[in-house]
Amino acid sequence: MNSLVNYQYNDGIATLTLANGKVNAISMAVIDAFNQALDQAEQDQAVVLITAGAGVLSAGYDLKVMTSGLDHAIPLVTAGSTLSRRLLSHPYPVIVACPGHAIAKGAFLLLSADYRIGVAGPFSIGLNEVQIGMTMPYTGIEIARNRLSPAAFQRSVVNGEMFNPENALAAGFLDLLVEPEALASSAQAIAESLKKISMKAHKNTKLKVRKELLASLDTAIELDKTTLSLD
Repeated sequence: MNSLVNYQYNDGIATLTLANGKVNAISMAVIDAFNQALDQAEQDQAVVLITAGAGVLSAGYDLKVMTSGLDHAIPLVTAGSTLSRRLLSHPYPVIVACPGHAIAKGAFLLLSADYRIGVAGPFSIGLNEVQIGMTMPYTGIEIARNRLSPAAFQRSVVNGEMFNPENALAAGFLDLLVEPEALASSAQAIAESLKKISMKAHKNTKLKVRKELLASLDTAIELDKTTLSLD
């Protein structure tokens, strides 16, 4: 499996570990590797556990690409939005074990999963697009609106407010907060518990619950191709 997203399968759990430098920037190559890993996880009929090395899940899209013009940025954002939609409709449970910072597209990985675990500490989680001069894409707005509390949605998307882990838990970015040394064991325990549910019922219920969201994302992804703004 591609070294940008390391794949490890063990007893019904597929662990996908982001490994793209210090901040795990999301590039087209990372998204391609992600999709390959998800393909393998589907073949293995596995619960998916997404994580990264200590300190940062991801700081977002590769800024070199995002600042090189819309011809490069639009395909990357489109691929990233399509990945989020895939995660939200994945037929098996998706867990993210966030080891620290999760910024912009990194935070959207949290918002695209079924269960999110974070760690206590001096970390930032949130959507900083308006801070860096990027108008939030329609796809991002729809995902955030669906997963965040109403107040946090406005503060996060409109103001670009970043949250510490405790506030990220209250906002809706996380479902559980643990000490850093407990992240791996907590994620394993959640994954083991989700192995016991009916996967057919999980898939069918997930698609029912997210039917309107997924339809709105299909529309938003197409809209973003013609309306994306980087300034």
